[in-house]
Amino acid sequence: MTDRIEPFHLSVPESDLADLRDRVARVRWPDRETVRDTSQGPQLAKLRALTERWRGEYDWRTCEAELNALGQYRTTIDGLGIHFLHVRSPERDALPLLLTHGWPGSILEFRKVIGPLTDPAAHGGDPRTAFHVVVPSMPGFGFSERPREPGWNIARVADAWIELMRRLGYDRWGAQGGDLGCAVTDTIASRTPPGLVGLHLNFAMFPPLPDEIENATTDEQAMLDSAQFFWDQLSGYARVQSTRPQTIGYALADSPVGLAAWIYAMFQDTCGTPGDAEGSLSQDEMLDDITLYWLTNTAASSARLYWEMVRSGRPSPASPATPITLPTGFTMFPEEHVRKSRRWLERRYSNVIFFNQPERGGHFGALEQPLQFVDDVRATFATIRADDHPGRP
Repeated sequence: MTDRIEPFHLSVPESDLADLRDRVARVRWPDRETVRDTSQGPQLAKLRALTERWRGEYDWRTCEAELNALGQYRTTIDGLGIHFLHVRSPERDALPLLLTHGWPGSILEFRKVIGPLTDPAAHGGDPRTAFHVVVPSMPGFGFSERPREPGWNIARVADAWIELMRRLGYDRWGAQGGDLGCAVTDTIASRTPPGLVGLHLNFAMFPPLPDEIENATTDEQAMLDSAQFFWDQLSGYARVQSTRPQTIGYALADSPVGLAAWIYAMFQDTCGTPGDAEGSLSQDEMLDDITLYWLTNTAASSARLYWEMVRSGRPSPASPATPITLPTGFTMFPEEHVRKSRRWLERRYSNVIFFNQPERGGHFGALEQPLQFVDDVRATFATIRADDHPGRP
């Protein structure tokens, strides 16, 4: 095994982009939905508008240049090529921070927060709150390699991320995650690797226990109702990807508009303006993410992580019996369907040092509400920094 880390320069062949535009131009549309809302899925008019942008004015090269400017790298861990962003702060005492995305997110989820986190002084912040930022692409997502065998589950990803931070030379660091990234971050914390000093999460993966349901407050009952609506009405993607990822993979690998609809549905259903993806995200922000999945042909390989998760058991190790003891901060955005109360969290995280329920935002917090996200990450780690030492270069 080698610890070699190599720069990664992104330059998608023009032929791939031409093929994408050709496929998009030849789409065969279904008939219009028979309802006025989004209860049957993305509306035809919205997908047509997004697709017109995709084959017209949208420019992937802008996103490509942004990623190259941030600093991209590749290394092989546990036999798999791992792609990641690594952006060092100009501040000498910055704290290394590992950011982990979920599905259908990508490293692009964090594009708006990397600058303020790494260089707060340039964004009107206190330089003493700076972070060195590491943003890996999950195995089978984006420019990380696609696993060729079963077994790349949440626990294996967590172990790979611990090795990545060791390989980068960081001996004191924090971790952040949402969606599947929360499960990875929880698992990292349960391993208590040397140097991990704390967590920030904008999601929680556990189901409430029967006694918590029975004794729910009014606010907690609203959370339970919201989560039930999500699982009953909006979770079809998860059921398919956890049982038949290969089946849906054929359709998503062959049809860019099919892929766009599959991912757009998640933006639409779980963003801070439910039913109105464009109210929270720009068309180009969504198209950048969709195009990243298309160009890397990772619809099926990313979906398989759900299949792996079901077969490996509980996605998060946090429980009343085995609480996570590291200092942990939480941001529960109001339009996140699967929210948790502070008292539920404190049964599974024994050292909750920060908890916030902002006025706006949904599932993709770092992309939708970047200023709030940055403020909450800074606040979480503020109490930890007193004993902190700078990460090694």
